[in-house]
Amino acid sequence: MGLPGEIDVVAVAAASGEEPRVFLAGDRRAYARTRAGGIFGQERQGRSLSVLNRGIIAATMNPIRATAVALLAALAPPLAAQDYPSKPVHVYVPSSPGGASDIAARLVSPKLAETLGQPFVVENRVASGGIVGTAQLAKAPADGYAIMMTFDTFASNPHLYTELPYDVVKDFAPIMLMVRYPQILVVHPSLKVKTVPEFVAYAKANGAKLNYGSAGPASSSRLAFELFKDAAGIQVEAVHYKGGGPAINDLVSGTVQVMLIQAGGAIGQNVKSGKLVGLATSGRERSPHFPDLPTIADFYPGFETTSWVGAIAPAGTPRVVIEKLNGALAKTLSSPDVKSRFDTQSAEIVASTPEQFGELIKSETVKWGKIIREKNIRVE
Repeated sequence: MGLPGEIDVVAVAAASGEEPRVFLAGDRRAYARTRAGGIFGQERQGRSLSVLNRGIIAATMNPIRATAVALLAALAPPLAAQDYPSKPVHVYVPSSPGGASDIAARLVSPKLAETLGQPFVVENRVASGGIVGTAQLAKAPADGYAIMMTFDTFASNPHLYTELPYDVVKDFAPIMLMVRYPQILVVHPSLKVKTVPEFVAYAKANGAKLNYGSAGPASSSRLAFELFKDAAGIQVEAVHYKGGGPAINDLVSGTVQVMLIQAGGAIGQNVKSGKLVGLATSGRERSPHFPDLPTIADFYPGFETTSWVGAIAPAGTPRVVIEKLNGALAKTLSSPDVKSRFDTQSAEIVASTPEQFGELIKSETVKWGKIIREKNIRVE
């Protein structure tokens, strides 16, 4: 700090959400900013300060000792973060009710509230395919009171939209990759095909009569089927819907004839009831939820797509908050009732570390960027 002479008193204090400061005897206006942020705060008229250890650190120090005190304080977690959460937490969902991220958010939020002692309020923010809600999260205070349950298109959207108002790597803090879903290639029974080779042969002979459904022009179901079309060498026209629900309804009715979509929820139920015919799953290995189905990679080596749901926060959210949320989510996902409910959605619980989820986001962004450029996939 380079402060001359001796210092009679050093007070380390913080008002929640404000710039860190160290107060020195004889000059209460003096302060030192720290890079850690949050533990020191400015005293204002009519507002109390949260002081480290609920008191004032008082000592007669030389400059070196004073510097040490300030540095130690800077490294300590912010008091507001240590008390997290002290008010309701808003859980943004960038999809309509019934989507994978919405279901995941509503399954875990009550348990998070039980564990952490504050309500977790789910809010669907679906405008522009969830881009508006994601942008709102990027601009929210980095204090853990706004988080998001996002899904796989989070990583592919930067390559489909030219001017996103956020950077998926720089503007967010990963909390956890929660669950992963296989995608399943399904057809309407009227096609009378039972295997991937039979469907490909049918599509090559009758491509003009076929339409595939997707949950939207930027959805993972669209990207996965475009990748499958390229691998199989077929041409099938797309019909894009506003969400997976309407697309599945039209597949069951026969309005569209084929989809490659997340295997949970209504799709899985319709396959098991015989209303739809499952041909293959898209993961690297067979799905334990559909053990009788081969993988698409069995016919087209290297083919792999998955859907996933994970939790993120604004960049700069204190590490102690990220760790507390990660720990609470891990506890929630390990509870038998939550595991059972995700199992009915054909979901594989992952419960990753923040670092593992961050690496997945980076790798998925690179993977889909390459595919989107090479296949010239566009959002019309």
